[in-house]
Amino acid sequence: MPALVDLVLTAVDNAWATRALSGIEAEATDAGIGVVMTIARDTDEWMTRLMRRRSEGAVIVGLGPTGVQLGALAAAGIPVVLVDPVIKPPDDVSSVGSTNWEGGRSAGEHLVGLGHRRIGIVDAGPGTLYNAARVDGFRSALTNAGLDLPTSRIVHGDWSRDAAGEAVLPVLAGADRPTALFACSESMAFGIYDAAASLGLRIPQDLSVVGFDDLPEAQWATPPMTTVQQPTAEMGSVALRILLDLIRDRRAPRGRPRGVTRIELATHFVVRGSTAPPEA
Repeated sequence: MPALVDLVLTAVDNAWATRALSGIEAEATDAGIGVVMTIARDTDEWMTRLMRRRSEGAVIVGLGPTGVQLGALAAAGIPVVLVDPVIKPPDDVSSVGSTNWEGGRSAGEHLVGLGHRRIGIVDAGPGTLYNAARVDGFRSALTNAGLDLPTSRIVHGDWSRDAAGEAVLPVLAGADRPTALFACSESMAFGIYDAAASLGLRIPQDLSVVGFDDLPEAQWATPPMTTVQQPTAEMGSVALRILLDLIRDRRAPRGRPRGVTRIELATHFVVRGSTAPPEA
């Protein structure tokens, strides 16, 4: 059993990262090992640090390592497991995520089931695997109900509360405004709350809002936010278990390398006070 493994994150100043970290830390404590945390900036410095201290393995959270970076780690004998990878993982790298497509679909079906017909979405824009899956699942639910998702009701919020609120403001101020919006993260959903408040729109009477993640802030919102619950802590703990298996296999005499693992943990839809049937 290794004494230490590495955890690589892009940031620790948000609730999502904190939840992933809590799952990894709990699993590490049960296994009797320590975790060294590294913050990944826009350079290869994080990878250099792993190789310099001869890391025995790393869980990489919310990052899209390049093929060159992953190849260098493999050449150095450092197994890795990706959590919520930004881009499609290489065929030889294990990963843990959630059922993002199904989560997006459940959000769309919920709003359609309430009777909404003018429905829009606030996504993060192109570039991430999980954002694209959430949008595709949501669009599928609308298509199955005979509804379209016009470009005018697709807003890019860049994962930011402020950016989402600013971007959605003209959409909500228009004469044909949507009666419901799905945001691909709760930070962007709070931007919708801000924009609605500035226009005097009531949630959910005038506008239904659905988020994604189910972080603690969603329950504290006014009204509490209907959302897609992502098992973030469990994703972290499962990733660490996979990594420890990879390390054991590598150490075993004449042991064969473990096959690549792809796990998607189920999302769950949580109904709270931010959604309701549209008013006549």
